[in-house]
Amino acid sequence: MGNSRVETIVIGAGPNGLTAAAALAKAGQSVLVLEAEDIVGGIAASREFHPGFRNAGLLPDTTLLRPHVVTELGLTSHGLQMRETPPVIRALADDGRTIHVGTELRGEVDAETQEQHAAFTDLMRRLAPVLRDVFDRPAIDIVGIESESLWGLAKRGLAVRRLGRADMMELLRLPVMPVADVLEEWFTDPLVSAALCLPALVGVHGGPWSPGTALNFLRHVALAGPGVTGGGPMIVSALAKAARAVGAEIRTGARVQSIDIGGSDVCGVTLASGERLAAKRVLATCHPKSALLDLVPVGTISHRTEHHVRTYRSRGTLAHVSFAIEGEVVLGGDRVGRARTGGHVDAIERAWDATKYGELPDNPALELHVPSIDDPSLAPSGHSVVTALAFFAPTEHSEGWTERTRDALGDRVQAVLANHCPGIGERVLAREVLTPADLARVYHLPGGDIVHGEHSLDQLLVRPTPETIHYRTPVPGLWLGGSATHPGGDLTCAPGWLAAQAILDAAS
Repeated sequence: MGNSRVETIVIGAGPNGLTAAAALAKAGQSVLVLEAEDIVGGIAASREFHPGFRNAGLLPDTTLLRPHVVTELGLTSHGLQMRETPPVIRALADDGRTIHVGTELRGEVDAETQEQHAAFTDLMRRLAPVLRDVFDRPAIDIVGIESESLWGLAKRGLAVRRLGRADMMELLRLPVMPVADVLEEWFTDPLVSAALCLPALVGVHGGPWSPGTALNFLRHVALAGPGVTGGGPMIVSALAKAARAVGAEIRTGARVQSIDIGGSDVCGVTLASGERLAAKRVLATCHPKSALLDLVPVGTISHRTEHHVRTYRSRGTLAHVSFAIEGEVVLGGDRVGRARTGGHVDAIERAWDATKYGELPDNPALELHVPSIDDPSLAPSGHSVVTALAFFAPTEHSEGWTERTRDALGDRVQAVLANHCPGIGERVLAREVLTPADLARVYHLPGGDIVHGEHSLDQLLVRPTPETIHYRTPVPGLWLGGSATHPGGDLTCAPGWLAAQAILDAAS
């Protein structure tokens, strides 16, 4: 494409940017993707943290990848391999008890718990179609409801009504509740509740007893599918191939310094190198604070919009720790790819209590991933990689994030890991600890928030601001399409896909 004017410039080559680029290019638009780093993928990219050892990105969960994106972009023809069934998660209690959490419960569980899980799963199955309709389609503008199609609203309302009185009441009641309350209503086994609640806390500035966390839980349950083999890096690889196959150009090492405005409309971008690139429109998949406060000229957006963007909450509370391990890794007595610790929702809440005051939890709950089981190329032969999402780490440590406080967090995560994998401490060859401050620096995430804005009740319903809920910003020609937009973060590719459809609808 060179320096000629293109129709759409996409800022960011993470999963959402690549999805949007592929969708727009497939529809016939000329598309240029600009990525600041030397590789594509963002937080889903594989990262070498020690010579010969690589992780599989920050997020181990690929089960939320939207199937219609896979189908429409033909990702399986570009190397994506879908799992036949969702991965089984091993839940690990401090006393050594383990259970397998999946479509059914296995392991050290009694018949009563099995019945509870079957009944709960059946309720989630009945609610899932309505919830998927909410998260797979553009958001309802509850602030400007008069702008919504009456027919569209009626169809959604009818789908809710068809649930029946009992299920409809559950759909209205559950989202505002703490996820711990929801799970303790259904399960008497604390290990089951603890294992199921952790995904609801990804991207949440709160613990399991925080109101509204059940909505994020319901979102996860409704969207969950089988996931992919190879994790986030395989999604990124397939998306990049799909985008290039339909004509999109992807440039790495191309940091955008500013979004250029001609008159009142977007006319292109200027790179940090000084190169200017003309475009009819710009789709920014970076954080909205970066796009609307840093990249556009001062005074471009109204004071009201600027206030909404500045007060959009992005307070990361997760740390990511990668371990290079000598030999194989056995968690809870078995060689498994995924495991969760925590044991009890109250123990997870205590970890959150420490974080609220800028302190480190004594016993952080962990989402553990052994990516080298699926992809042996991530570690030298005979060795392993283990990654841990640590719940929780304070956005700002009371003493500041220093080498000492970072190491202290790493030590506590390693101690939890060693409790479930005895002797592993002597086999740790290296580790990388990324605190929220490190995530902000390394991945350009304001607040160190890996979902580009908290998955709180209000910020999932209106995301990121009332003015930008449908991806179009008040600046003509500037669109948003990253994880900060509906339906939120995680490896779904839904924001990029929906933003592309909004652009195509506006252009038609």
